[in-house]
Amino acid sequence: MNYNINDQKFINSEIYQQFLTDNPKEGYLRIRAYAANQAIPINNLKIRVVKNIGKDTITFFEGYTNDSGIIPRIILPAPILNQDDLIEPKSTSYDIIATYEPDNITKIFKILIYENVRVIQNINIVPSMNMGGF
Repeated sequence: MNYNINDQKFINSEIYQQFLTDNPKEGYLRIRAYAANQAIPINNLKIRVVKNIGKDTITFFEGYTNDSGIIPRIILPAPILNQDDLIEPKSTSYDIIATYEPDNITKIFKILIYENVRVIQNINIVPSMNMGGF
């Protein structure tokens, strides 16, 4: 089943409460979308950040890049960073689904989120040239 993080039924579910127990801290994600070797920002790139928990797919974020091709700060649950585990720090994996709707281009990225760390995901999109601009 698919849930949105704002779905009250999901928020109150046992599976989500366990997920928050395992991931009580925050990590941060920044999206940078561009074309032409980072010369042209991609505006209105649809971004979804999802995670499979058991048989369910949870959407933690859904939005679009701004005029600069950026979503500056997406806050995601992350596990506690323990000083004893710095060689292999605990993280939580998420999938980023980037969709450029005018050309029906979709790219999927797997990321790891750590407590109090900002992860930057660069997304290179090559739109069709007959669009007359981005």
